[in-house]
Amino acid sequence: MAGTGTAARAEPAAGAPASCAVGVEDGTLRLVAAGDWSIVHLDPVDRQLRALTAAPPAARRAEIDFSAIGRFDTAGACVLARTRRLLEASGLPVVLKEIGEGQRLLIDRIGAAGAPEPILRPALPLYLHFTGRIGEAMRAIGTEAVGMLAFVGAVVVTLGRTIRHPSRLRVIPFVHHMEKAGFDALPLVCLLTFLIGAVVAQQGAVQLRQFGAEVFTVNLIAIIFLREVGLLLTAIIVAGRSGSAFTAEIGSMKMREEIDAMRTLGLDPMDMLVVPRVLALIVALPLLTFVANIMGLIGGGVVVQVMLNMSPAVYIQRVQEAIGFWTFGVGIVKAPFMAATIALVGCRAGMAVSGSAESVGAQTTRSVVYSIFLVIILDALFAMFFTAVDI
Repeated sequence: MAGTGTAARAEPAAGAPASCAVGVEDGTLRLVAAGDWSIVHLDPVDRQLRALTAAPPAARRAEIDFSAIGRFDTAGACVLARTRRLLEASGLPVVLKEIGEGQRLLIDRIGAAGAPEPILRPALPLYLHFTGRIGEAMRAIGTEAVGMLAFVGAVVVTLGRTIRHPSRLRVIPFVHHMEKAGFDALPLVCLLTFLIGAVVAQQGAVQLRQFGAEVFTVNLIAIIFLREVGLLLTAIIVAGRSGSAFTAEIGSMKMREEIDAMRTLGLDPMDMLVVPRVLALIVALPLLTFVANIMGLIGGGVVVQVMLNMSPAVYIQRVQEAIGFWTFGVGIVKAPFMAATIALVGCRAGMAVSGSAESVGAQTTRSVVYSIFLVIILDALFAMFFTAVDI
């Protein structure tokens, strides 16, 4: 870019890329063009001159030296004519030095045409803009679905290979992720499900009291927690806590090129990183769901004892009468599927990190949003299925 001192000269060289040495001397901005100023070589020097004319250095006049130019076509003439026009518009008279007759003819012809008219793009109607946004969203969803399907296929193949050869399973990472995703999440899951159970019991008792049916508050707590709320609340907590951790951990390794190093050493990232996390969450989430159900029932029992004066023994008896095996089994059956969904989405987002810290944050946010969305969709599908089979 601009500097002080005398601009360096270059001799014409056949096939040399276009270049432009810029310098300021005695109040004169000197531009020495060199090389082939043809359309093939112009992109770098075009960007250089656009930056120069956008913020020209302090000078009283300008000179453009043509003596070191080799080939010179209309594209090169357009770039220099534009540079000349913009420098003159900024208050610097421009002198063309050592310019050939053919070069001057091209420069004059292009300069006579004046500045090009700006391209005015007609505004799209609102319905076309809206339709375009919908199309872009659908295309992005389709691309993500295809990528996710390919990733799930790769994980299934790796799991099948692990089942045939159990020694491939990384037991220590498996246990470690069970502890991180399961045991370490117990305090948060217990606290939130206890409070939600208490809130459901309180609201249910208030509403059912209007009909003299507050005794059915126990049925409400037991059925809603064991079938839906306990699992759904636990899955959302795990998606926000463990799913995001999976994405951040794998994404950081991808950003530091540790995954590429694994492949170089002959280690499969699916075996090392993905399968232990998926299996750990499939085991941990049903256990967390069981604990969440118990804590929800305890929270509801405390409120029922305070508001309805129902003793713990009567509350436990009413819970036993209100639920059957499948009331509890429905929630537990859904848990492994939700766990696999959360783990696969989190690991897939981590593998999709492009190599920057910003990408890690974006993929982590995306994994949490996608996981919670898919968990709710999966819960709705299971609810319709169990209703259809009368369970």
